[in-house]
Amino acid sequence: MEEKQVTRQTGNGERISFWSYFTGQGMANSFLTGMLTTYLLMNGIALAQVAFAMVAVKLWDAMSDTFFGVLFDKIHFKSGRSLPWLRVAMVMVPVMTIIVFNIPGFLTPEAKLLWFALSYVLWDTVYTISDVPIYNLVTLMTSDTTERNSILSIARMAALVGTFVTSMVATFMVSEAGGFTFGTAAIVLAILMFLLMSPVSFVAKERVHTTTQSASYTLRQMWQYVRSNKYLQRYYLYYIIAGITWTNSAVDLFVSYYFFGSALVSTLTMVAMAIPMALLAPLMGMILKHVDKFRLFFWSAAALALTTFFVYLGGTHSLWVYLALVALRSIPQGVVLTLNLTFTPDVVEYGKFSSGIDARGIAFAIQSFSGKLISLAQPLGLFVLGLFAWQPIQASSFADLQKMAITQSTTALNGLWLVAELLPAIGAAVALIPLLFYHLNDHDVQLMASANAGTITADQARAQLSRKY
Repeated sequence: MEEKQVTRQTGNGERISFWSYFTGQGMANSFLTGMLTTYLLMNGIALAQVAFAMVAVKLWDAMSDTFFGVLFDKIHFKSGRSLPWLRVAMVMVPVMTIIVFNIPGFLTPEAKLLWFALSYVLWDTVYTISDVPIYNLVTLMTSDTTERNSILSIARMAALVGTFVTSMVATFMVSEAGGFTFGTAAIVLAILMFLLMSPVSFVAKERVHTTTQSASYTLRQMWQYVRSNKYLQRYYLYYIIAGITWTNSAVDLFVSYYFFGSALVSTLTMVAMAIPMALLAPLMGMILKHVDKFRLFFWSAAALALTTFFVYLGGTHSLWVYLALVALRSIPQGVVLTLNLTFTPDVVEYGKFSSGIDARGIAFAIQSFSGKLISLAQPLGLFVLGLFAWQPIQASSFADLQKMAITQSTTALNGLWLVAELLPAIGAAVALIPLLFYHLNDHDVQLMASANAGTITADQARAQLSRKY
């Protein structure tokens, strides 16, 4: 009996370049999400104005991501499906990161806000171009879902490495100890982003060809596809709720500075988070061979909600208690962050299997849109913090902030802690509700993928599914 060999369709160089890309992309995303709010607030722009501008940018996202998803499915370059887009992204993402964080100091507050809004729109646009094709690329590199899960889970860890490096390096650079401006830090990190994101465009191979035409659907069919793909809806409803309420990153540097005496404390927080994640990462591939991916994800998401509430209750009286609780939370958080975007290929396979429409560009555009939509956590955090009489700040770095000795009221600090821990805990708990109705499992997704690739018939796949979909 002939057996399909699919465990290693990709080469070592391809996988390494794929993970390298995620490291660079993770640096870009984490630098923006982790530093942008602090950077803007230290430019003297009012909380409400910053929050309003961020929301306005996301309205553009509602159009640009969908538009690019359609373009991605309609435009087929001779040199490949995903790779040509990635060659554009590897240059434009670093360039736009530099522009966002180099607002000229001589501008008025209104002009600064306009510079930010326009540059942020452009950054979001090029980030979409970087995000949709890279996730689709894994479906073109290999048709085996186990290999995809392995590649994507390690890619998520690579993105976390980029996040960790960025948080550590950038925090030190702009802290009272480093004294760098945010603009200088952006230039240094942008160079690293380019070097890390470039190799995949020249090393990866698009070897998987689907059996149906991926660009043969109308806008009405596209909408019907989204409506009919219930698992895409349910998973990304969880993802959006949990992400939008994760307001911690918007205020993390201020939490470190005002509660624990130095912005550098956030680097200790990153270490406390990174150690359990680093211990977990090498075991993930082995764990997924024995445990269904979604089941592991669900219970980790539940544990994340609970441990975040523990961090809130632990308070700010002891740095070491705070770090210990953060380390405890990082165990389920590491699982969630490793697996959270590995479900899009699954819902793509389900969508094609159930509807016959290969609208992967739309599915990955929804993923990209959701990933950027959750940055509404920043304006949400600012809106809530604004209810607690936060005092505006004008400083280029935490070194300047320390010299000026700007303090905040007890009311403002209480609001800061609520935004940092209580709101994320509540959001993580509420987000579990749609996951209760997500039923795809690894066994069934592999059958769907095999049918979609033409190695078995749809009837053969349906006969072996664990449930009726």
